Amino acid sequence: MSGEPATFGWLTILRLGLVQTALGAVVVLTTSTLNRVMVVELALPAMVPGALVGLHYAIQLSRPGFGHGSDRSRRRTPWIISGMATLTLGGLGAAIATAWMSSNTSAGLALALTSFVLIGLGVGAAGVSLLALLAARVAPRRRPAAATIVWLMMIAGFVATAGGAGHFLDPFSPLRLVAVVGIVCGLAFLLALAGVIGIERGPVSAGTTTDDATATASSFRAALAQVWDEPKTRRFTLFIFVSMLAFSGQDLILEPFAGMLFGLTPGETTQLAGVQNAGVFLGMVLIALGGSACGVARFGSMTRWTLIGCIASAFTLAGLGAAASAPSGWPLRETVFLLGVANGVFAAAAIACMMDLASAGGPSRAGVRMGLWGAGQAIAFGLGGFLGTVIVDLARATLGDAQHAYAIVFVGEAALFLIAAVLAYGLARDGTEAASGATRGYLAYDGR
Repeated sequence: MSGEPATFGWLTILRLGLVQTALGAVVVLTTSTLNRVMVVELALPAMVPGALVGLHYAIQLSRPGFGHGSDRSRRRTPWIISGMATLTLGGLGAAIATAWMSSNTSAGLALALTSFVLIGLGVGAAGVSLLALLAARVAPRRRPAAATIVWLMMIAGFVATAGGAGHFLDPFSPLRLVAVVGIVCGLAFLLALAGVIGIERGPVSAGTTTDDATATASSFRAALAQVWDEPKTRRFTLFIFVSMLAFSGQDLILEPFAGMLFGLTPGETTQLAGVQNAGVFLGMVLIALGGSACGVARFGSMTRWTLIGCIASAFTLAGLGAAASAPSGWPLRETVFLLGVANGVFAAAAIACMMDLASAGGPSRAGVRMGLWGAGQAIAFGLGGFLGTVIVDLARATLGDAQHAYAIVFVGEAALFLIAAVLAYGLARDGTEAASGATRGYLAYDGR
């Protein structure tokens, strides 16, 4: 990416991070709080919110189209602003739909389908345009740190919204739910607007607008075939899919689990999601700061830390499985916090490895590799959340109680993380370690 236009300084990077904060604030309510309300307060099958969130991930496969559109328009900020407007409209619509389900389930579900499509479109348009803008206008030496900043600011949005909204949701009512989500969505849009207004003044580097469409499509197919022929790329794609399937499996069942088995209120379970995201934040910061201060050589390669994160995540998920079997007196908040820390370590280290492998095979195909892994991640996230809810419903219907149903899902996720750990170990033995020098430059990087 050329740096002829003025490159962004740290203050500008922080401003762009506000977009990620706003994005996270809306998403955490639509994928966590509304999910819990549908399952616990409205007594709907868990697969209903699971399917809705899965839909929002499926819609995000449109990201390449949004990226191409922002390339041709020569300005990224209109795409970011329109994406955030679409996201916040979808978020408010999802809250209204959830409240409507309490009196008219069919009408509420119809509105929810439309709203979650808007959420997926908004996240895709705003997210890909923001990353493209950062790639074009941030100097190469600052890109890993810039990516870390905007990613952690998104986690900060998760934490702040989960805690703040959780406080105002109690005592719960459908009207209060719509009011709280509406206020969050409005503030999120204003925050994103403040982050991008005036940020693209002056010349802007943009993608070419004269490419022939047929030639571009042919070139993409050839590049994808070439990348898929690389053994490491295929193995890492499998690792990303399995690990992200495990990572996302508890997204839609954790709050209903805490509400059903531990008697937590909607506000308390929303705050529990904040506790988990605070742990993720800490895990990522520990990897970034610890590695930067002491160096990868002392801490071990990012492949090893990916392995450690997978194993730690497996143990904490097994702990939640035990909590489901014997909830009385179990330290739920502490277990969820440790799960967040383990997930944060895994995610930060895995993305560092991803950046390493993407560049190791040559920069001309780095974007294709990242796109392939991003597609695998999106599929795994949508499928993981949906499968978790389906398995809970089927297990409850078969076994007749919620305790064993949730235990089965948590233990299954733990097993997937152990499989991912085996795959990570294989990648390390198969030559990933040889590129550890390049990994050092990406130690502080994280992003989706």
